[in-house]
Amino acid sequence: MSHAILDLVEQVMSSPWLYVALFALALLDGFFPIVPAETSVITAGVFAATGETNLALVIVVAALGAFAGDHISYLIGNRSAGRLRDKKAFIWARGALAERGGLVLVVARYIPGGRTATTLTMGAVRHPLRSFTFFDAIAAGSWAVYSGLIGFFGGMAFENDPIKGLLLGLGIALSVTAVVEIVRWVRKRRAAIQVSPERLPADTSV
Repeated sequence: MSHAILDLVEQVMSSPWLYVALFALALLDGFFPIVPAETSVITAGVFAATGETNLALVIVVAALGAFAGDHISYLIGNRSAGRLRDKKAFIWARGALAERGGLVLVVARYIPGGRTATTLTMGAVRHPLRSFTFFDAIAAGSWAVYSGLIGFFGGMAFENDPIKGLLLGLGIALSVTAVVEIVRWVRKRRAAIQVSPERLPADTSV
């Protein structure tokens, strides 16, 4: 069974349509985040280690797709500002944007659901398109390089067993995501403690 699955994946990876699919998945992931864009790029990176795919082309296509998808999300946010204002993710992204500016777009690329919330928010608050495009180019490019290289090095580590290479690449990606989420939770927890009523000065007025 595993050999049949591997043969099917290898056929997909050797198809010239692979790059069209990667572009489409990365584009859709910009405003429909349940699409497995990162998994697809990591998988293509794994098979780049065996020569089935071209790593540079995988990275470029994924970056362009992500860049285009983020701009579609920005446009959706721009047109839907009124319906987004009370959403929890929108409120988080708006606060992060006010604190860090366009740089938050680069950071949010590695936070589950954060990227879409941020791109929608930047559109909704009418963040300057030129600034959005600049930071999004960095975000999309770094994400594509990161995902492609994780897969590639996983494939290099298990050159004769691509499935293990894929599992290693996905494991690394999940670990990075977990670390990012833990850091966010710790920082949020500390901020909540600092502003808790118990920490506020007592009212000494009569």
